[in-house]
Amino acid sequence: MARDLTCIICPRGCHLHIDDELNVTGNACPRGAVYAKQEVLDPRRTLTSTVKCKGKLLSVCPVKSAEALPKDKIFAAMEEINTITLTPPVHLGDVIKKDLAGTGIALLANRDILE
Repeated sequence: MARDLTCIICPRGCHLHIDDELNVTGNACPRGAVYAKQEVLDPRRTLTSTVKCKGKLLSVCPVKSAEALPKDKIFAAMEEINTITLTPPVHLGDVIKKDLAGTGIALLANRDILE
């Protein structure tokens, strides 16, 4: 299970090594150790995409997950996103779907579409 990772928490990009006992080396700050353990035990990603929109000016609306989703739920989340069609008005931060792919994590509008 030992792995080598590049930390993505800050621009520094530390080269991390996490061993079988979850000891992390190579991190310049404590956030790197937290990231490495999370990545090995429960990898998550913030999902950004677009959904269809019946707007006069825009046919899609950018969306993002309110928080990081479990990595193994990304494809199921995208299948759900592809079934959504919005009708304006849509406002930045509106909840588009409350429970994305059974995760309990909301999908949010990422811009205003007024018509």
